[in-house]
Amino acid sequence: MRLCGDSPVIENIELKLLLEGVYQHYGYDFRQYAHASIKRRIKRHMALNNIATMSQLQDRVLHDVQLMDKLFKDISVHVTDMFRDPDFYHSFRNNIVPLLHTFPLFHIWHAGCSTGEEVYSLAILLREADLLERARIYATDINDVALKTAQQGIYPLSHMQNSIALYRDAGGREDFSEYYVARYGNVLFDPALKQYITFCNHNLVTDQPFQRFDIILCRNVMIYFNTELKAQSIKLFHQSLNPRGLLAVGAKESVDMKKHFESFDKANRIYRKIEP
Repeated sequence: MRLCGDSPVIENIELKLLLEGVYQHYGYDFRQYAHASIKRRIKRHMALNNIATMSQLQDRVLHDVQLMDKLFKDISVHVTDMFRDPDFYHSFRNNIVPLLHTFPLFHIWHAGCSTGEEVYSLAILLREADLLERARIYATDINDVALKTAQQGIYPLSHMQNSIALYRDAGGREDFSEYYVARYGNVLFDPALKQYITFCNHNLVTDQPFQRFDIILCRNVMIYFNTELKAQSIKLFHQSLNPRGLLAVGAKESVDMKKHFESFDKANRIYRKIEP
C-alpha cells in the first residue's frame, strides 16, 4: 500500500534515475543542477507532452531522440535580455574599460551565453569604448539551438523597446537603432559586432579549460547549480583566467573561494583572481 508521504520520495528517485539515464545515453549531465529548479522545468515539459510520471518520461526519452531534443530545449535555461542588469554594465564601463585600454589585445569568455543578447551588449559597449577591435570574445553554451540564434543575431522587433530602455539605463548614449536593421518583424544586429566573437559549444559540467582569459562572464548561470557543481565551475574559471583576471557572476550569485578570488566590485559581483 502506498503511503501519502511516499510520493515526493518516489518522485526524487525518478528524477535521479531520469538524469542518470540522460547522462549515460546522451552525455548531457544535469545531475548536479539544483533539483528544485530542474524538477519544475521537467514537470512543465511533462504537462506539455501529456506524460504522467518521470518514469514514463525516462522510458520515452531513452528510445526517442526527438523527444530528448525537446526535453533538452525545455530544461536548458534561456532567460536573458540586452543589457540585463544595467548596473553591471555601468560598472564595466567605469571600472573595467580603463583597465582594458592598457591591453593591446584581450580575451573574454562569456560562459552560458544563451541566445546571445548579452554578448551583443558587451560588443556594443566595447565598440563605444573604442575597444572592440582589441577584443577576442568566446561565447559558449551547452545548447546548440540557443547558439544558432546567437550566431544569427536575429531577435524579435517587439523586444527592442525594452532593450533600448535597458541600454540607456546601462549608460548607452548612442542611437541604439544604429546597431541593427529592422525587417519583417525582426531585427538583425550589425554583422560587424560578430567579427570579434567566436560562438561554440562548451559544457561547464564536463568540458575542460580551452583558453586563458583576461575576463570571464558567467552571469545568472550558476544559480541553477548545486553547491558541488558551482565550486567545480569556479575552479574551472580560476584555471582559465590570466593572473589578476576578472570573473563576473550574476546579481544573485557570489564567489566564496576566498583563497582564489578577491572582491573587485562587491555590489556588481565582480571578482579578481588571486595568485598563490
